[in-house]
Amino acid sequence: MTEAGRSRTGRGVWLSRVVRATSVLVAVGLWQLLTANHLRLWVRFDTLPTVTQIVRAFRHQLGTDTYYLDLGQSLIRILTGFGLAAAVGVITGVALGRSRWFADLVGPLTELARPIPAIAIVPVAILLFPDDEAGIVFITFLAAYFPIMVATRHAVRALPTIWEESVRTQGGTRWDVIWRVVLPGSLPGVFGGLSTGIGVAWICVVSAEMISGRLGVGYRTWQAYTIVDYPGVFVGIITIGVLGYTTSAAVEFLGRRVTHWLPRGEEVAK
Repeated sequence: MTEAGRSRTGRGVWLSRVVRATSVLVAVGLWQLLTANHLRLWVRFDTLPTVTQIVRAFRHQLGTDTYYLDLGQSLIRILTGFGLAAAVGVITGVALGRSRWFADLVGPLTELARPIPAIAIVPVAILLFPDDEAGIVFITFLAAYFPIMVATRHAVRALPTIWEESVRTQGGTRWDVIWRVVLPGSLPGVFGGLSTGIGVAWICVVSAEMISGRLGVGYRTWQAYTIVDYPGVFVGIITIGVLGYTTSAAVEFLGRRVTHWLPRGEEVAK
């Protein structure tokens, strides 16, 4: 790339960042305007806390040990459940995509279970596991597992057969095909599933914490609602959003690192 091209690219990146930051600031300013003036349009902004009230509540929460305890508990649950889902989802996705026998045996079970919302399994998790912690991790695992498994399965099945044939003609074994063709070739699809899975996992872990948890950001957010602490509710909502964004960005960053060989000419425009 020429120096002029790099300069245009750099300006485009900074312009994109400025536009994104401006959109957030405009949304925050609009929220403050609507709530501070107690406007009631087709929705009731007069019942919601202002930005300044939320900021004060956030400062108070940051000065307490409970906030960080909840933060750590939710992160442990999401990382444990998502980590297990990533491992099991990729393995079963590859098996479903490569083995007709495995697809016939396990495929119907996964397709029957996949449409069931993970949060609907909360009563079953309570009955299955002796403590709430294991149940919440199980719900998180289920939420992330199906997007990862389905994305991996589709990525494996979409691989060109000529890649496998070229390895076979050079004397490669079935495991050579897996390690040299299937896993590298399916990585873009796998990381697409991982990115989707982490987002769905956050939805379900927070919901499970609200229903049956005793610690965690979701539990504390619901508790704030029950005691009519609406600024505290929005502290929880913002915390969940930041945690979800951070973990999703980490997954996408890892994906870019692992699949560095892919062309990314359009990445700046995203």
